[in-house]
Amino acid sequence: MIVKTKNYRLEKKTYIRTAFISVLKQQWWVSLIVVAICLGYVWIPSGWWFFGAGLGTLLYLLFWWIQFYGVTQLEQGKMLFERFSYEINSQQILMKLNTREGMPMKWDQIKRAYVGKDYFALFLNKAQLIYWPYKIFNTDNERKFVTSILKTKGLIK
Repeated sequence: MIVKTKNYRLEKKTYIRTAFISVLKQQWWVSLIVVAICLGYVWIPSGWWFFGAGLGTLLYLLFWWIQFYGVTQLEQGKMLFERFSYEINSQQILMKLNTREGMPMKWDQIKRAYVGKDYFALFLNKAQLIYWPYKIFNTDNERKFVTSILKTKGLIK
């Protein structure tokens, strides 16, 4: 079966939010560092421990937000925000700009996937992702087929 989607352009705001949340989920262990810094209060009671932990957290979050915002501004990231239609089957994903231009992508290029409440997010690396809202699929069966492919490939559980 081949799933042919409607044309879709990833919005920059959606990209930043999805990629930012993904990195925070992947790097959850950073919160343990923040807690460890705050525990310095036990050793030397001072409010500076909390200030330092808060400032470090703010700078960390700002760093990642700037990284993803920067991708939206660079020429190299322009391709992420083109209007594509997709042809999805169990061997590959064909990203089509129009009927004559397209780029095949093998499933092994996808590092991980996430199924949200109303979307699929496929991550190639920390900065590149393919975002498919459910509205681009023509039927529920097509969505279920894509879900089954993702499960078969071991990208979701």
